[in-house]
Formats: sequence, C-alpha cells, structure tokens
Amino acid sequence: MELRIPSPEQLRTVYDADLREAFPAAELKPLANMKQMWRDGWYRPWCLFDGDDIVGECFLWLGHPGWALLDYLCVPSRHRNAGLGAVILQKLHERERDTVIFGESEAPEDAPDPAMAERRLGFYARNGMRTAGYDTEMFGVHYKTLYLAEGPVDEKALMTEHRFVYQNTFPPEKFAKYVRIPFVPGSRPGPKVPWEQ
Repeated sequence: MELRIPSPEQLRTVYDADLREAFPAAELKPLANMKQMWRDGWYRPWCLFDGDDIVGECFLWLGHPGWALLDYLCVPSRHRNAGLGAVILQKLHERERDTVIFGESEAPEDAPDPAMAERRLGFYARNGMRTAGYDTEMFGVHYKTLYLAEGPVDEKALMTEHRFVYQNTFPPEKFAKYVRIPFVPGSRPGPKVPWEQ
C-alpha cells in the first residue's frame, strides 16, 4: 500500500463516495473550498492506494511550514476494521516527518455518541497522537486537540499555529463567530452550523 496525492478526479470521487458518507454536514467543508485551497497551496489531500484502488484518505490543511491540521481521516465503510486507519497515520507520519500534524476529535462529553467519540480518541492515542492541553470548538462542535510529532510540542506554539490555520482562511468576523481556540472548559458549544456559513 502506498500513500499518494490523488488526481483532481480521484479527489472528487472520494469526496462524493467516502467523505459525504463518513462526516456530518456541519463538519464537512465543500469540495470547491478544498480544491481552491489545494490550488492556493494551503491544502494537501493524501489517498491510501492498494494497487489502483483507494482504500482510505486523509487531508492536511497547511499552516506555516512545519505545521498542518489533519482536517479529515477517512476509511470508507467497505474497508473498515482492517487496520487501514492506522496504516494511513503511519504512512502520513513517514511522508510528513518534519511536520507537526495536529487535529481535532469530537469531545465525548458533548458528542451525540459519547462511546464512539471515546473510541476515536483511543484510536488516535494507540497510533501515536498525543492529547494537547486545550480543546477547541468549530462551528458548534466541541473537539479535543491532538497532535502527531517526533516529540513533545510547546502547547503555546501549537495553539498559535492552530489558530493561524483558521485565521489564514476565514474572514475575521467568521473566525470570531465560529472558532474558539481554546474552548473554555465548562462552557457550552454554540449551535451546529454547516462549514460554509
């Protein structure tokens, strides 16, 4: 198996077939946004190929050099429970060795399915991702912050780079309304809204 950059046509196929099935609308950015960010150099899609077949994918939202947000990690339902999520993370870490990859996974305490949220956090921990000391909220969804790096990362720098990814893309009023980094412990998330609002 090999982790490779897909063609634009392959990106459309995995978006329509895999991401739409796996992620709720409130968490899924439009394909047009992904493509524009990719053209502008701020986004990098990766697909796990088994021969000619795509069996999983992950997407990096790029920040300053050496920093990237793991925007999505997806193994289609037809390929789940075969360890492919772990393979994707391992190969991503190999391909992006000099990059601190940080991500967001839904916080169990506010998740519609707390047990599933706990399982996701366990998956990331088993595959080398550390939990940061702050949570986030994006578009009404409360997340735990995770990161994958060669060693411990300064949390102040991590939070700064985390904010930058969103501030670099969103207008100031959108960032102020829909993004909270950090999410204040004990507060309630705002209403869930689709990504494009």
